[in-house]
Amino acid sequence: MTKTIRHTVAIGAAPKRVYETLINDKKHAKFTGAKAAISRKVGGAFKCYGTYLSGFNLDLVPGKRIVQAWRSTGWPAGCYSVVTFALSRSKGGKTKLKFSQVGVPSPNRMDINKGWQTYYWKPLKAYLEK
Repeated sequence: MTKTIRHTVAIGAAPKRVYETLINDKKHAKFTGAKAAISRKVGGAFKCYGTYLSGFNLDLVPGKRIVQAWRSTGWPAGCYSVVTFALSRSKGGKTKLKFSQVGVPSPNRMDINKGWQTYYWKPLKAYLEK
């Protein structure tokens, strides 16, 4: 059985800047502190946190949306979840990031949910809001 994770995050930066930080491998590596290789094309592959996370881009709308098929090492072969980062402008030039991850293997849900908060939202905000 799989589960869904959902978060809404307010980030003190414009949507275009948030998008670029998530999809640009050099900027991604700066905010996470780990190597990343991210294609900027639909169908293109990515690897984050070295090779711990991998997948491919399903849909990219610059400044607005990133949809990717994600998997983590240790997941069953061929098992992917679908991650969506939906970005919209909010007051003061900030970004409202609506996030979902559909298809997370049940035993991993709690750790992955906490991981997004610890390894993505907290350092992303610190990087963009400095």
